[in-house]
Amino acid sequence: MNDPEALLHYLDVLLKENNFTKAARELYISQPYLTQLIKRIEKRLGTQIINRDHVPFSLTEAGMIYYKYLENISYNDQQLERELAPFTQPNKEIIKVGILESLGTFLLPRLLPDFLKENPTVEIQLFENSPRTNETKLLNGEIDCYIGQTPKTISRDLTYSVKDGEQYYVVIPQSSSFFQSGKFILEPSSLDLKEVLQDPMVLSYSESAIRHQVNGLFQKFHIKPNIVLESKSIVTTTELALRGVGLTISSASILTKMRQTPINLLPIDENLIYIQFFIATQTNKELSPALQRLITCFKKLNLKSSI
Repeated sequence: MNDPEALLHYLDVLLKENNFTKAARELYISQPYLTQLIKRIEKRLGTQIINRDHVPFSLTEAGMIYYKYLENISYNDQQLERELAPFTQPNKEIIKVGILESLGTFLLPRLLPDFLKENPTVEIQLFENSPRTNETKLLNGEIDCYIGQTPKTISRDLTYSVKDGEQYYVVIPQSSSFFQSGKFILEPSSLDLKEVLQDPMVLSYSESAIRHQVNGLFQKFHIKPNIVLESKSIVTTTELALRGVGLTISSASILTKMRQTPINLLPIDENLIYIQFFIATQTNKELSPALQRLITCFKKLNLKSSI
């Protein structure tokens, strides 16, 4: 067998089941075939790839190298297929979209389902990177568009369309001295925001759009923040805050799913934090019809979230 995806799947199931007979049954193949397949691989490599003398099974050091090798082959095969797609599938339009992963969690489910349904010949390829990496890739022509936040910070060599952003809140868990029992969304005037922001904080990394604005908030109040933990994902920081690791600043779209959680949400004035969403393309570059339609769909989105 030379299919790296299938081999990876076989190894995954075998390591999960810790038994050749059970693994073969799940894979709908015979146990002798699976056993001989692993033995043939080990004979070809000249070393054992699975420690199977003890349960649970595990990859040997050589097995981990082989597993990574299969992953690389699989990835390279997929990349080759993508690069050849304009020639092998001339009727298919490909749009390479750069986006921050945590933003994609919120925005892409609102944008792509209807767009792909209306454009069955279009294929979307996602590149989930930091904002600066996505901007560089777009400027270099490696992606077709970049979906992000805070358009005022991007290069002047990019053209963008903007949508209104969301309300942001300070998330106050029960463990905080600022927590008010029996309440959910607090009146903005009920707490001193400057005092609240001096509590231990869980925040997204400095490369994120929201963190830029949060840093501006600290500077406005002349606060040196007490940051106990950072994450690439605002979803992660929100979940950590809910469990008492610290306060965080999060958006309506994430918090709307957490009504039953015993927390307080302190609204932040839009003059202090307000993030706009945008979709950017290279200036003076002719856009494909598919990309033009994607931008039109983006412009029609209602991205306002209420709690």
